[in-house]
Amino acid sequence: MRWMFLLLLILNVFYYVWHQQEAPMQAKEIMSLSPYKSGQQDIQLLSESKKAAAASQDCLYLGGYPTAQPLAVLVQRLANDKIPAVQRQLRPEQGGGYWLRLGVPGEALPDEGVVQRLSRDINDLKHQIMPCEGIASGE
Repeated sequence: MRWMFLLLLILNVFYYVWHQQEAPMQAKEIMSLSPYKSGQQDIQLLSESKKAAAASQDCLYLGGYPTAQPLAVLVQRLANDKIPAVQRQLRPEQGGGYWLRLGVPGEALPDEGVVQRLSRDINDLKHQIMPCEGIASGE
């Protein structure tokens, strides 16, 4: 009976040591974020942010053709949909190519459904959102 008692005592000691090793770590105190957010306390709408103003200077370009001939069909399709388009040629150091700028700079970009419908109807039509000025030359 004495041996049984010593065996249970030793098992309890081993269980205690094993259980202490698995004990959860002490919780760390987390600092408040208020010192880091001192400049931005108010909520802003996306339209009021500086990024939205920069994004409004982006235009949607369609094309990417080496010659201007395929753009004639595209210009007519866009005229039927009453979407203004201006033909531009990319600078040769940027790869060149003929593109159509859709819409008017500073206004909202045309609907994505129009672009998808045109891409489905016209083979090899590329579309990109690029800055309105600075990439494409005037002529």
